[in-house]
Amino acid sequence: MRRVISRSAWGKLMVTSVAIVGFVLAYEVSMLDSRDEGPPGIIDPSRPAAGARQLFTATAYCKGTTTASGVVVRTGIAASDPALLPVGSVVNVTTGNTKYNGVYTIMDTGPRVQGRLLDLYMWSCHEALAFGRQQIELTVLRLGWNPNASTPSLIDRLFRRREAAAKTLPPPPPPPAAEPALDAVSIDDEEAAADPTPVVDSVEPAAAPAP
Repeated sequence: MRRVISRSAWGKLMVTSVAIVGFVLAYEVSMLDSRDEGPPGIIDPSRPAAGARQLFTATAYCKGTTTASGVVVRTGIAASDPALLPVGSVVNVTTGNTKYNGVYTIMDTGPRVQGRLLDLYMWSCHEALAFGRQQIELTVLRLGWNPNASTPSLIDRLFRRREAAAKTLPPPPPPPAAEPALDAVSIDDEEAAADPTPVVDSVEPAAAPAP
């Protein structure tokens, strides 16, 4: 049988085709099976999502020149645990001091930043020490770099409020009506109303007939 296959070109081609088809079928079956498998690890149901408002603990840092994402440190940057808030996330922070309230971008990480901890960058180390460690309220505006995992932006909300206010404005008052022109008839009527004396039309006597 081996000699017949080795001598026949058609036999070699047939065996090769069958092997290729079998390999492709086996590959497709393995791909379908891998889709049905669950993701590895345990998914944390409490992980922040876009629009979620949760309580975090906030600290502050002032050292370093470059963040983990490669950008230069500046005000408005914060570090977080990438397992909860990956780099690129945008959050709105509410603290006990309105000076630190606002929007922060997660551009840094750190070995000490684990769990529900947000580390805000401050230029002054004295200010960072004074900030200490406090509980904050955090709202996720965008999770990571994905624009689909975003809440409506502040600009959109401002435009919607402006449009709603424009729709509720009362209509402008109508223009004043033009005054009618005074003619001779109206003047005569006014004079007649002012003078109560009746007006008697003079009648000329008829001419006597000729003799």
